[in-house]
Amino acid sequence: MNPESRNQMGLRCGVGAVLGIALAVGPMLPARAAAPKKPVPVPKTFLIDGSALAKARMDGDAEMIRLAKIQGDRAVQDGPVSVMDKKAVPPSGDKHDYMSLAPYFWPNPATKDHLPYIRKDGQHNPEASAIPDHESFTRMAEDVHAWALAYFLTDDDKYAKHAAESLRVWFLAPATRMNPNLKYAQAVLGVNDGRGTGVLESRCLTDVVDALALLARSSDWTAKDEAGMHEWIDAYFTWLTTSANGKAEHDAKNNHGSWDDVQEASLALYLGKTDFVKELVETAKTKRIGLQIQADGQQPMEEERTKSFGYCVFNVDALMQLATLGDEVGVDLWDYTSPAGGSIRKALDYLIPFAADPKAWGHENIAGMTPDALRVPLLMAAVHYHSTAYKEDALHIRAKDDPLQTLLVMEFMPLPAGSKGL
Repeated sequence: MNPESRNQMGLRCGVGAVLGIALAVGPMLPARAAAPKKPVPVPKTFLIDGSALAKARMDGDAEMIRLAKIQGDRAVQDGPVSVMDKKAVPPSGDKHDYMSLAPYFWPNPATKDHLPYIRKDGQHNPEASAIPDHESFTRMAEDVHAWALAYFLTDDDKYAKHAAESLRVWFLAPATRMNPNLKYAQAVLGVNDGRGTGVLESRCLTDVVDALALLARSSDWTAKDEAGMHEWIDAYFTWLTTSANGKAEHDAKNNHGSWDDVQEASLALYLGKTDFVKELVETAKTKRIGLQIQADGQQPMEEERTKSFGYCVFNVDALMQLATLGDEVGVDLWDYTSPAGGSIRKALDYLIPFAADPKAWGHENIAGMTPDALRVPLLMAAVHYHSTAYKEDALHIRAKDDPLQTLLVMEFMPLPAGSKGL
């Protein structure tokens, strides 16, 4: 996994969880609403607070609408992307199959044919970028989410049309659809055609799930479209939970396992499999939090990586998203503490001092420290733990280049007078 790409470490696919924060903290600020509109149905979203979103639309929140339109307009592309855009052909011979190369594996200098490729953790092989499926999948999901959000808040059909077209091209149209599997994701040349770790590349499906809820009222997204999408997600969920690659990722002990849980929970909620989600999140108490986080908040399996700080934040991000999904089925991960003393909150608290003093971080970090990656988890914690301290910690971290999903939050949580970014 390459943490520099737009859909990875510290930059979740889309803005769902962060927009939920913006909606939650919005009422703390002075009202900026126009005349109230008639009530609208609450969208069945999972990583966004649907009730707060419906209220923002009903109240005609001018600032929220402005931001959503900016986001939707930025997402406009030259045209929809699909798995058929790649030049490479998967081992199956079917370009409808998703395909990617393991980003941290490089040609072997000790062999004539450079096979098998060897691992250089944290060092991204540019060969992986030659196959665009990963970037295209992520871009499609982020853009569809942005358009669906803009449509819901503005009722402007142009956004729904963009979202519907992209969804049909990627998932539904016979000529361009992606087959519902990731058998050939993150292949290691000379070793395999794909592996379980490649499942991480479909975590952007959580954005698609929330986008579908936001498009539910649109005439541009038909009942036939929705039925086709449900069929695709059901087929992918079956592959994810029964295939060798899917099971391998589910059994992963580090951030890969955490993100697999997020995927499975989101897709299962969309499919109405609430008992599955309850068991999954309940199991995460011991399988994820208990195994991954020590009593002092350290995460040894992430700290051993060459980009250790970023991976620690990345895993906390996953666990917070899983906790948000757990709220849907009445299972509390936010306040769970393992018998050994580990918890989500302790993992976050352990990382906070290093945002102010990066040199104190005592683990390998070949890409340098990225304290701004902590802002989103801190804002999520501020909301869920009702903590002004976390809010202040977040606001004192200034990013060199704000990712889009944090801009929304910062609009609703402006820096206090006199404060300085780190």
